[in-house]
Amino acid sequence: MNIKSPKPPLEPFRIKSVERIKPVSRRERENVLKESGFNVFNIPAEKVLIDLLTDSGTSAMSDHQWAGLMVGDESYAGARSFYHLEAAVKNIFCFKHVIPAHQGRAAERILFGAMVKKGDYVPSNNHFDTTRANVEARGAAAVDLVIDEAYNPDSDYPFKGDMDTSRLKKFIEKKGTGKIPLAMLTITNNSGGGQPVSLRNIREVSQICKQHRIPLFFDACRFAENAYFIKKREKGYEGKSILDIAQEIFSYGQGATMSAKKDALVNIGGFVTLDDDKLAEKVKNLLILGEGFPTYGGLAGRDLEAIARGLEEVLEEDYLDYRVSQVAYLGQLLDQAGVPVLKPFGGHAIYLLADRFLPHIPRHQYPGWALTVALYRQAGIRTSEIGAIMFAKKDAKTGREIFPKLELVRLAIPRRVYTSAQIEYVAEAIIRLYENRDEVRGMRIVRESPQLRHFTIRMEEI
Repeated sequence: MNIKSPKPPLEPFRIKSVERIKPVSRRERENVLKESGFNVFNIPAEKVLIDLLTDSGTSAMSDHQWAGLMVGDESYAGARSFYHLEAAVKNIFCFKHVIPAHQGRAAERILFGAMVKKGDYVPSNNHFDTTRANVEARGAAAVDLVIDEAYNPDSDYPFKGDMDTSRLKKFIEKKGTGKIPLAMLTITNNSGGGQPVSLRNIREVSQICKQHRIPLFFDACRFAENAYFIKKREKGYEGKSILDIAQEIFSYGQGATMSAKKDALVNIGGFVTLDDDKLAEKVKNLLILGEGFPTYGGLAGRDLEAIARGLEEVLEEDYLDYRVSQVAYLGQLLDQAGVPVLKPFGGHAIYLLADRFLPHIPRHQYPGWALTVALYRQAGIRTSEIGAIMFAKKDAKTGREIFPKLELVRLAIPRRVYTSAQIEYVAEAIIRLYENRDEVRGMRIVRESPQLRHFTIRMEEI
């Protein structure tokens, strides 16, 4: 039987500016790994050939966005560019207040600072790393209630980001509404493979939260990609625009945080948007204390302008067609070669199943981390572990690590940055590594920090 080879998508843009990247020798990469403590976060960017560490803040801006930088209003208060941003956010999210911050984790910090206290619980489908850390920094618990299908990497269920509504109801009944200041839905679900949340699930979660008077907020950094999947996969939305779908999504909530470094197609920025006047006042007070005045929020006017324009561009369906197709193209190349990948393919990244890729490495020797090291060593490709180092918890009694259900390595593809030839290089390198996977060694921890340890941890090979 002949297997049809996947074809790369046609880029809906022309390249007007380029950044030079230089190959680094295998010997130099070995030295870099040792100097970095075998932590790819510590590797200088100029020593990386293809950088798939994150899609956050790594996008290529359009000519329209670059033009916006030149007309950015740098006034301290009431800058023209803020009002452009405010109008763009209100058009999509439809909430009353728009509060800028320098990035998504800052938006999370000021929102949780105003809403969450010690002993509280914040349920979600899946919290990502900074969201979880900001909840826990308040002395609260970040609770994941994603559906069971999310943990089956072979299932083709189209909305693996959905929250388990039965578990949510039981959780609320058990803990009581007084201990749950808000619930969150991450769209798309980054921790679970970039998987979307269906509008049906969003409506059901919203109804449960309204019944118990619990505000529902969205972690909306990839809202446009989520809306695109709804259009393509959910019955009844085939003829809807991305904007229409996004507006319906947010109509079921009371607010959102966003890292503009994702679907706003910029290199820095974020915001909180919500309806509640009293809550907005508390959030703004925390913003002034740690970020800046409410009409700039720690950002330059030029950045506010670029975000406003990026939020318009991300709604374009030809861009989203290309974006999702480029990710799927990499996934198809790997899948056809037998490389274990999470399915269905997400909107911003392909996720390698590290424990299947390296079955000879036990979980306590961190196969996901070992795979990130091996990929850099072999091909100069930088990726991110989404597994035990990022999400393991220590048992309070035994001190042993409790590992997450999935051990993943994320190949996050920056928006409008890499060509099809570069995507093919990544696929070929991973396939070669998979053919020689027995040579990859496990890892042990040398030094770690108590929170977000993956950013600064130092490791060594066993």
